[in-house]
Amino acid sequence: MGALSSGASSLGKASAFSSNTLPPQSDISVWFTNDRERFASGEKIPWQPASETPAPDSVRLVTGNQFQDILGFGGCFSDAACFQISQLGPERREEFLHDLFHPSAMNLNVNRTCIGAADSATEVFSYDEGEPDPELKRFSIEHDRAYILPILRRVREMNPDVFYFSSPWSPPGWMKWNKSMLGGSMSRQYLSSYAQYMLKFIQAYGAEGVPIQAITTQNEIDTDQHGQMPACTWSQECETEFITDHIGPLFEKTGTPTKIWILDHNYVYWGRVISELDNPDFRRYVNSVAWHGYVGVPSMMSKVQAAHPEVEMYFTEGSTDYNDPHYKDDWTKWSSTYTDVLNNGCRSIAAWNVATDEHGKPNIGPYPCGGIVIINAHTQEVIRSGQYWALAHFSRLMKRGARRVESQSEATTFGHVAVENPGGQKVLVLTNTGSARTIGIYQGLKSAAVPMKENSIATLVWN
Repeated sequence: MGALSSGASSLGKASAFSSNTLPPQSDISVWFTNDRERFASGEKIPWQPASETPAPDSVRLVTGNQFQDILGFGGCFSDAACFQISQLGPERREEFLHDLFHPSAMNLNVNRTCIGAADSATEVFSYDEGEPDPELKRFSIEHDRAYILPILRRVREMNPDVFYFSSPWSPPGWMKWNKSMLGGSMSRQYLSSYAQYMLKFIQAYGAEGVPIQAITTQNEIDTDQHGQMPACTWSQECETEFITDHIGPLFEKTGTPTKIWILDHNYVYWGRVISELDNPDFRRYVNSVAWHGYVGVPSMMSKVQAAHPEVEMYFTEGSTDYNDPHYKDDWTKWSSTYTDVLNNGCRSIAAWNVATDEHGKPNIGPYPCGGIVIINAHTQEVIRSGQYWALAHFSRLMKRGARRVESQSEATTFGHVAVENPGGQKVLVLTNTGSARTIGIYQGLKSAAVPMKENSIATLVWN
C-alpha cells in the first residue's frame, strides 16, 4: 500500500493520454465503513478544477492503463458453512442467502465448494469410502444431498451468474500411502483413478443442477497439517504427472469445460508455480493459479505474472479467526488485503467459510477459523465480521467484466484500487489505516476531496 503505482504487469495496456483526458461526467457517489457507519451512503462529492499542486494525500487515476478483468468475489460453501445455514428457519435462511448472494445485495458470485471433507466439516468423508476401489464402483455424492446441494442450487437460482469452483482437501484415504484422509501424501498408482474421481464429481454435481466451472488440484498442496485434518501433500513431480498424463487428457477427451487451477496455496510458492508453467506439456492444460494469503506477500504473485503475463490468477482463501477480539471491526485489514491482491493481478477474491457457529464449528481441524459471518447456534443471530464489511465495498459495486485501471499515490498508511465497470463507470476503493484525513482524487484536469475517518474504507463511484 502507498506505492506510487498499482504494481501488476499490464494486460492489454492502452494509451494513458487518450482515456485519462476525458473529464468525469457525474458527481461521486460514496459509501463509508468506519467506527460509526457500515457501508453507509454519504453525500455526493462534486468534482472541481484540479489545482496545480496536488493535495499531500492524494490518488491519481490513469484510466487508460488497464490490467486484469474482474470475475467477482465470494466465499466457501464448506460442509460446516452449509450445515450452519441449513439450521436457520426457512424465512431466516432465505433472508440470509439473499443478503450475501443476490445481485442486488452483496452479490457474492464467485464461490468455492469442497470435494469431500475439509477441516470445516461435520465429519471426515469422501465420495468413495472403504477398501481400495480403483474402478470407483462405490462413488456417491449422497452426503452432499442433505444440505450442501440444496443451498448451492438456491444460490444459483438467486444469482444465475454465480461461478462455482471446487477444491479437494484430500483424496479418499485408500488412494494415499497412509490410508487416511488425515495428512499424508498421494500414491501415484491411483492417479488415474483420482482423475476419474474428479470427473465423476463434476458430472454428479452438474446432474444436480450445480455446474462446477473450475477445480483446484489440491487445497494447500504442500502441507499435511500434521495429520490433524483432511490434507494431502503433492510433490511438484506428482502434480505435473497428474495434470499432464491423467486429468488434463481426461478432461480433453471427455470435452469437460471445467478449468484446472493449480497451487491453491500461499504466495511463497511462486517459484514452484513458475517452474510448472515453464513446462509446455503442463501449460497445455493449465492457465490459472489459485493463491492463499497466509504466508508471504501479495507482490510475490506479480513475479508469476511477469514470467507468464497471460496466466490468470485467483485469490481462493483468507480466513477470519472467531477468537479475534477485532473479528467485527477489522475491515481495514481485509480491505488492505483485497486491495493488494487485486493490484497484484488477481481476477477474483474468495474468503474461507461463508459461515460458522460462534465457536468456529463444525470443525475437524485444529484452527480457530471463523466465517464471513457467525450464525449463533442457539439464537440464530447473524454476526457480521469486519471481513464481511470489507467485501461489501468490493462485491457490491465492482461488476463482472470490470477492468482494473492504474491508480497512483505516494500517501502512507493508505490503500487504493480502481476499476472501470462495463459501460465506463469508475469504482475506486480507498482504505485508510491511519488517522482521519482528506484524500484528494484526481482524474484528468478534475479533482475531488474525500473526507475519511481513521480506520475506514470508502468506495467511490462515478460516470
